[in-house]
Amino acid sequence: MSGAECMVFQQVIIHPGDIVHLTANLHPMEPLYSGPPHLDFDHPMVMGILNATPDSFHSGSRVNRDNAMAMAADMIQQGADMLDLGGQSSRPGATKIGPDQEWERIAPILQGLVDRWPRMTVSVDTFHAKVAEKAIRAGARMVNDISAGTLDPDLPHVVAEHGVPFVMMHMQGTPKTMQVAPHYQDVVSEVFAHLSERVGHMRSLGIEQLILDPGFGFGKRIEDNYGLLSRLLELQGLGCPLLVGLSRKSMIYNALNLTPEEALNGSTALHAWALERGADILRVHDVAPAVECVRLHQYLRGSQLGS
Repeated sequence: MSGAECMVFQQVIIHPGDIVHLTANLHPMEPLYSGPPHLDFDHPMVMGILNATPDSFHSGSRVNRDNAMAMAADMIQQGADMLDLGGQSSRPGATKIGPDQEWERIAPILQGLVDRWPRMTVSVDTFHAKVAEKAIRAGARMVNDISAGTLDPDLPHVVAEHGVPFVMMHMQGTPKTMQVAPHYQDVVSEVFAHLSERVGHMRSLGIEQLILDPGFGFGKRIEDNYGLLSRLLELQGLGCPLLVGLSRKSMIYNALNLTPEEALNGSTALHAWALERGADILRVHDVAPAVECVRLHQYLRGSQLGS
């Protein structure tokens, strides 16, 4: 990974069994360590999705304070490296809610996650500075912003103050408008240029730990999505780790005439192709198949390097 734009992080790898052993005798409000995480991308990682929303496009990802801990436990047991918790639906056509309502949705779940798994990297999926600030102070260790700091210009300043990793995604328009006639001359070049500008801005604020998401399905036609996936390697020229969010999206189920609930096999296929094209994080609804995909890809890479 190039160090010209992004620093290389150091990862702490925790296995599910270790978590139970390490936390068994701890007071739930006493974290094992403090400060932002340093993630080492020596191998691809899997991020499990927890949507504290009533209307996210895949019903299987929706959680509330009653079932969130059980779903998170399953994901961690299956090998998730990190969890991404959001309280705002970003499906096409979604209506934006305010930061107070968003925080009300995620606050009890975030507290439960941090108390039970203090070593787990929990990301907050938000574009509101107010939510990001509260979440970091409550124990979130990463911020994932679908707008790359454009919907709330104060959010990057919050990230800079706390020094947490920052995921920046490309999106044409807003969730409410993004799928209304999206258009590109060259989708890869335009996504590259936008993210490059965002990287430069974040660098000027002193943000070091940047992760980039090309934004599959966010203001893109099906041909744009597959064009991005085909040329994903080109985005490595930005020098930052790449997060890929393909799981159960319309580029899969519309292409195959399926529903999101039927799109697991297609998701796994695209995850394999994304890994081969340089993906560093897979953001997924289904952790176990994604972890298997990563492990098999490591065998493939090992055979290629050894030949």
